[in-house]
Formats: sequence, structure tokens, C-alpha cells
Amino acid sequence: MFVRNERSIKEFMQLYPVVAWIIIIQLVLWFLTGFLHTPLGRLIENWGMGVNFYISQGEYWRLLTSIFLHAGLMHVLFNSFALVLFGPALEQMLGKLKFLAAYLGAGLIGNLATLLLGPALYSHVGASGAIYGLFGIYVFMVAFRKHLIDQSSAQIITVILVIGLVVTFLRSGINVYAHVFGFIGGFAIAPLVLENVRPYNPWVRRQHTDDGSIQFNPDRWQKKHRNKKILKNSLWIFLGILVVLGLFSRLF
Repeated sequence: MFVRNERSIKEFMQLYPVVAWIIIIQLVLWFLTGFLHTPLGRLIENWGMGVNFYISQGEYWRLLTSIFLHAGLMHVLFNSFALVLFGPALEQMLGKLKFLAAYLGAGLIGNLATLLLGPALYSHVGASGAIYGLFGIYVFMVAFRKHLIDQSSAQIITVILVIGLVVTFLRSGINVYAHVFGFIGGFAIAPLVLENVRPYNPWVRRQHTDDGSIQFNPDRWQKKHRNKKILKNSLWIFLGILVVLGLFSRLF
């Protein structure tokens, strides 16, 4: 479920346009705010980051704009990697509009919790609350919609969620409110967006033709066994990347 088998970036963008554009937007915003340090970048950062005091004074757009801003290179890369890994299956299952609503809805719930429970002058940026919302949807599947998720993927989600929650409470500088309540928000949204959805099928190739037909990869059965093995190994690959990113983050 989490093994990417798209043959090109173009194909990935065609199959999962919402995931692709979210990543593009947050990378461009980081480039403007965290790399170039231009007046435009400073303006975007000053008016887009989540600051509880300003939000309480009526600047409610910050509850959403802060989802797309990030504090540094490793921050934006890690969240982009997590979205590439966990977003496509849900976008295909839910459809573009429901996926976007679930993603932003979970991020909004996490930021509202930050506003209500955090210090008055607390400031925050990042998509972590929205990404934890995706975990919440997957966990709802594991608990109540088992036909939508295979056993290997369920195990991966469980292990990564446990690791993520441990890191949330042990590492400093993390918006605990956004992580925890983003997850709770995703779990609460799940029964609304999972109605009448089908399990993720990685072999579906949506062809952009006038008749809207769907074609299937003719060699999907030959690749099935190989990708099952890749799926089992993907957890360890992901955990290894987590370790590497954690080490590099200490250098920035």
C-alpha cells in the first residue's frame, strides 16, 4: 500500500495531484522563506505562521497557512517524504476533494487545539498535524475498516505511529498539541470520508482520455510477489531514513 511504483514524476503528479501540489507549495514557500530570505519571504512568514496571540486577535487564516510553512530544510523534507509515502493511497481511495478536506481538516483541528491549549504567545509552523491526521484515518481503517487495508500495511502504520508518538513527547521543539489532536481529528474525520470507498489498487493506471477509461498494468501479476517483498522491507527502509534525518537535523 505504501510502495510507490509510478514510473516518473509526471505520472505521480497525474495520479496524485493533490499530494503533488501540496509538496510543491510547501517546498516553494520554504525556498522563499528559509533559503532566499527575500522581503517577500519574510512577509509570507510573518503573515502566515501560526501565532496564538495573533490568531486570538482575529487573524484566523493563520490556522491554515501555517500548515504549509516549515521551520527548516529537514522539517520540510521530512514532512514531504511522509506525505509522498502515506498520502497517495488515501488520495486514490478518497478522491481529490475528500482527501484535501481530510488533510486540511486534521491540520486545522491540530492548530485549533494549539490555540486553545498552548501558551498565548506560542508560534508554530508545519504540516505535521495534517500528516498525523492521515495516520488517524489509517488507524481507523485498522480498527474498523479492515477490508480497506492489508495486514502488512496495518503493521507498518501501527509501528510508525508508536514511534511517532514516542518522538513527539521525547523531543523538544515539537508542537505536541498539533500531533496529538491532528491524529484525533483524522480518526474522527475517517468515518465521514471512508464511506463507499474501495481498497487502494496500486496497479490502476488512470489514463487521461476523453472516455475516462481505466487501464490496468498488464504485468501486474508478475510484479505482485516482488512488491510484497518490497512492502515488507519498506518499514525498515523508512525507519533507517528516520534515523538519518534525525542525525542530520542535529547539524542544522
